[in-house]
Amino acid sequence: MAQKLRIGTRGSKLALVQTTMVADGLKAAHPGLDVEIVVIQSSADWKPEQGETRLSEAEGGKGLFAREIEQAILAGAVDCGVHSMKDMASFLPEGLQVVHVLDRADPRDALLAHDGIKAIADLPQGAVVGTASLRRQAMLLAIRPDLKIVPLRGNVPTRIEKLRSKQVDATILALAGLNRLGLAHEASCTIDADTMLPAAGQGIVGIETRVGDTQTMALLDAIHNRETGLVLAAERAALQVLDGSCHTPIGAHATLNGDQLHLRVLVASGDGVQVFTDEQSGPVHVDHDAALIGQVVGARLKSRLPDGILQ
Repeated sequence: MAQKLRIGTRGSKLALVQTTMVADGLKAAHPGLDVEIVVIQSSADWKPEQGETRLSEAEGGKGLFAREIEQAILAGAVDCGVHSMKDMASFLPEGLQVVHVLDRADPRDALLAHDGIKAIADLPQGAVVGTASLRRQAMLLAIRPDLKIVPLRGNVPTRIEKLRSKQVDATILALAGLNRLGLAHEASCTIDADTMLPAAGQGIVGIETRVGDTQTMALLDAIHNRETGLVLAAERAALQVLDGSCHTPIGAHATLNGDQLHLRVLVASGDGVQVFTDEQSGPVHVDHDAALIGQVVGARLKSRLPDGILQ
């Protein structure tokens, strides 16, 4: 009898594309493996009746994207869950881990705007930009304090449709998601990482498993990308020290050159007036080395922040 693996995922187009990437990789690595994709409704999925309200931190914030999938993993209803790592809370629930990741896609953000706009600088004075990300809001206002930022919720196609219907003048989406959905042509421009530091884990597909589930972990070892795992370990370690929530504008971006990892982290006030950055380079061989660099940068940055900026 063929070995079976059940993968939990949200039902959005992007989530299904990313889960299919995992499933295809597993089937190629393990011929004969029976992979079942189980769609699980997420309480974070946007519904029109909610209007353009940000996710409530009191109700779980970013963690809402993963909550039902995580409950299914812990209950044994699925063996693992597939997530966009930028949407994961700083700390995972007890008994769960992300130790397997796919190759990182381009981590940068993209600007989507109406015809003729080719850069943030081209946006008209006082243009309305829709985003639910406080990181993107802070970075935009740091560059263009004249812009009006409004919350904009929904999956990638929904937000593109809201832009087309002139609900906003522009929006910002992760380039990785646009590429995976074949929608990169919708972008007016890609925003350089120095201008808008990506979210921790942006462009990374992670696979969450139960701690101690050696059987599932052995299957996933075949598709794990070690280099992506190292940069993710650094970025998430910094996030954990800062205890970044989706109410804190934090960017974290690590790059790897041979065994040298470079990490840059940014914390900003929501209005973009105060921006604090720190960075560190060092040799890494295992995830623990990378996490130490993240902890050092996070701690150094935290010591410089004014009271209340992380609330």
